[in-house]
Amino acid sequence: MELNYNHLRYFWAVALDGNLTRTAARLNVSQSALSVQIRKLEDRLGHPLFERRGRQLHLTEAGRIAFDHAQSIFAAGDELVGTLKTTGRTRQAVRVGALATLSRNFQLDFLRPLVGRDDVDIVLRSAGSGELMRALEALQLDIVLSNQPPAADALTPFIAHKLAEQTVSLIGPAHLGAAKPGLSQLLADNPLILPSSGNGVRIGFDALANTLGIRPQIVAEVDDMAMMRLLAREGAGIAVLPSIVVKDELADGRLVELARLPDISESFYAITIERRFPNPVVAQLISTHTPRNISSTAQKTGVRASLRARGDDGMG
Repeated sequence: MELNYNHLRYFWAVALDGNLTRTAARLNVSQSALSVQIRKLEDRLGHPLFERRGRQLHLTEAGRIAFDHAQSIFAAGDELVGTLKTTGRTRQAVRVGALATLSRNFQLDFLRPLVGRDDVDIVLRSAGSGELMRALEALQLDIVLSNQPPAADALTPFIAHKLAEQTVSLIGPAHLGAAKPGLSQLLADNPLILPSSGNGVRIGFDALANTLGIRPQIVAEVDDMAMMRLLAREGAGIAVLPSIVVKDELADGRLVELARLPDISESFYAITIERRFPNPVVAQLISTHTPRNISSTAQKTGVRASLRARGDDGMG
């Protein structure tokens, strides 16, 4: 017997709400009718999909598997309609996910070719890496921006497009730049704002400090570039950052690039997934962003349209 997709949709709706009463009211059906639909699906699959804890319904292991498949199935259906139904459609949605700790300046530079276009609707979502990759795989996002490529194996459908590789520098107040101290002196005499342990830039910095025989004075370890930018602006210490993160402060002289760190860089990636009907705007966007283009667009200013943003809205 084939799977009844009406049963699957009812199950999916209840799984989203976690409450039978609320789902029944939202769908304008009786609770008993909803329960019957779910029982029929459970009978077809041969496993219970929910367990009750108090008034809440929680997915079983089989329920979680069914829910993940349902997410993909219905997202694919929405994609099909959006891709093939053009009547009355004047704007193309581009759903972008960005790592919550990623430079806001880099995100804006990447999206700049779309800003102001009257045929594109930008939806920007900020979250952690795992959540973003699951959303990309479920076709809820068209692209994910990150400073790390996803783990790859034969079963992983992700494609990592390397957009840019930015050199990492010591960023600090202008008075330190006027004194023109050397790299070793800068690292030895000043408190430092560093990426958190495990970060690729931090690993490179620790190796450099060890080579120079310096025990750095660490005032803060931060995994968010926006927060590192703010701490540097407040004079908390010298930050180890790609210059794009503080391009506005460098332009107006609030901060200066004190020294570039040899052989240490931050890479930026656009991550997509293999799709039968890929979003054409995403392909155009990626094709315009070679490392050279990223560097040049970083100097442009001015935003003529607002972004509908969900999630973290920090600066930097």
